[in-house]
Formats: sequence, structure tokens, C-alpha cells
Amino acid sequence: MAKFADITVLDALLDKVGTSTQLLVTTSQPANRAAAISAALATATLSSAFTKSTGTPNGRKTTVAQQSNVSVTATGSATHVCLIDGTTLLYVTTVTAQTLTSGNTVTIPAWTITIPDPA
Repeated sequence: MAKFADITVLDALLDKVGTSTQLLVTTSQPANRAAAISAALATATLSSAFTKSTGTPNGRKTTVAQQSNVSVTATGSATHVCLIDGTTLLYVTTVTAQTLTSGNTVTIPAWTITIPDPA
């Protein structure tokens, strides 16, 4: 039997991620929102940062807009980018590790979250 998920199911997950209010660059994989805040090297406030579209090669995706000139507030090795709202750690992804230095700025390029059709 074929597998199927209506587009509204895939969009519901992306819509929830789209409620994120902050993007944090962290030194580790946090277990929850408090740990993400504690491990943050840089924090960007998000507003209209998400654009949904058709995934490649299928499914749905959301593009997280580039965040430019984000102030670095602590020195350390950036390894993850996290999306949080007022109460929850919503999404975490890895990044190529790089050292960030307090007092500098960092630009986080646009990136995507893709939810493929069931296979």
C-alpha cells in the first residue's frame, strides 16, 4: 500500500517552526530551550523569517531568511543553530564548526528545513 501525507500535515510542522522568535548560534546540541540559551554565542530576533514552498524533490520546505550582522556575545566554537519560541526549543541543526569571538558579528546564511513526502 502506498504511503501518503496531505500537504496540510507537512505544512503544520513547518508552521510550528515558523512560530520561532529567536535563532541562536550555540556551542553544542541543547536538550531544551534553557540549555540553548545557556550555550548561545549569538542570538537573532526573528520577524517574518520563514517562507514555505515545495520541497526538492518532493514534500514541503521552509526557508529561514539570512540573519546579517548578528552580535556575538560570547567566545566559543559554533556548532549548532537553534530555533526557539518563548517556551520551547523547536528545531536544531548542525553547522560547520567555527570560532566566534565576543564583540564581533556573524552572518547566518539562509537555510532550509525540508519535510519529504512519506516513502
